Amino acid sequence: MRNGNDRPGFLRQWGRFMMAGARYHAQWEINVARTVFSDRRRMLLLFLLMLPVLIGSIAFADGLKEALHAFIGGKKALSPAFFTGGIFIASILIGLGAGLITGCIGAGGGFVIAPALMSAGIKGILAVGTDLFHIFAKAIMGSVIHRKMGNVNVWLAVIFVGGAVIGATTGGVLNRILYDINPVLSDTFITTIYVIMLGLLGTYALMDFFGSRKGPEDLDAHGGPAEGIDLGNLPRKLQGFKIPPMIRFDEGLVIGGRSISWVFLVLSGALVGFCAAVMGVGGGFLTFPIFVYVLGVSSLTTVGTDIFQIVFTAGYAAISQYAIYGFIFYTLAMGMLLGSLLGIQIGAMVTKVVKGTTIRGFYAMAVLAGFINRVFALPGKLSDMDVISLEKGTISILDSIGVWAFFVVIGGFGVWVIGTFFANLKRLKSQGGAA
Repeated sequence: MRNGNDRPGFLRQWGRFMMAGARYHAQWEINVARTVFSDRRRMLLLFLLMLPVLIGSIAFADGLKEALHAFIGGKKALSPAFFTGGIFIASILIGLGAGLITGCIGAGGGFVIAPALMSAGIKGILAVGTDLFHIFAKAIMGSVIHRKMGNVNVWLAVIFVGGAVIGATTGGVLNRILYDINPVLSDTFITTIYVIMLGLLGTYALMDFFGSRKGPEDLDAHGGPAEGIDLGNLPRKLQGFKIPPMIRFDEGLVIGGRSISWVFLVLSGALVGFCAAVMGVGGGFLTFPIFVYVLGVSSLTTVGTDIFQIVFTAGYAAISQYAIYGFIFYTLAMGMLLGSLLGIQIGAMVTKVVKGTTIRGFYAMAVLAGFINRVFALPGKLSDMDVISLEKGTISILDSIGVWAFFVVIGGFGVWVIGTFFANLKRLKSQGGAA
């Protein structure tokens, strides 16, 4: 624990806050992947989700094919939202790369999905909606574990979701308004959000790597404070505000339990819902650190409750704010779902034969690659809106640098992980990892 004279600066505090969320969200994705591949019913559900894409690729009747293509990615104004086998394969590769990062590094690989889609020419609002839908599909396939274990505080989840609905509606409306004004303005807004987030997270990850830190001593396996440690000043202050009704939680961990006003749950949910609707990463990376570091909820209760609410938050944002307006590319979503589930499994196995220091270094590189990608894309978008003046040749060079830097790092990482997996396949089998 740090003493009062050794407090980290804003960057380290915010970076640690986001890193805890990224680690938790990755653990959730890893658990979902394992649950799906270990359950025949969930495998059947995965097949049913893929069925429209499979039928659309082999349909013989022109009318049926046209109808299916309109559903899974029709030739609409939201270019390039139309179905081809190449686009589906590309979506699998993007999901595979994100899954390898999540499984191997143990931190959110979902941060690279929207930048990858936008680099491939997908409009920002379509990338956000598609990413949200892919997270929703993943959530409904593996979200019942903690409910069965009794680790879900229903009232925490319900009130939090109420706030998330407000935030998701606000974020979705904002994205659509910006798109209606100018699609480039929408892309610029989303790009700027990613520049800020990936810049902060990537810098912290790099500092963490070069500092050879093992991770904060008071973190548990999920990346949150270990059970039983004292509340910080902020959670203590918030729990001291008695604005009824008060929501009780952690009765089984603390004598008499703890309680917090519904107001703070609604405000927290609104922030998570807004970020989910604007960025498309589901908001799960924020829920864990907000619950633990801000509201003072134990990590055990947080994990179960967040898994319960993410289905509703991601589902509401994806369907009500994007799907019904045509901002979801079903083909891409299902390809990313399949690729990420496979990538997570492979990446998680590779951690058995790779040093943790190497993994931290790769994570910093992956996040900073996404940051560089969006930073170099920003000048071109600002020029398109006449905010700054740049030659087309300069814009093309900057875009190329960002795209190449991103895909070389992510692609190289993917090749390394898969190569390491096959090179150590016998060893993994002997450890039971292949099972």
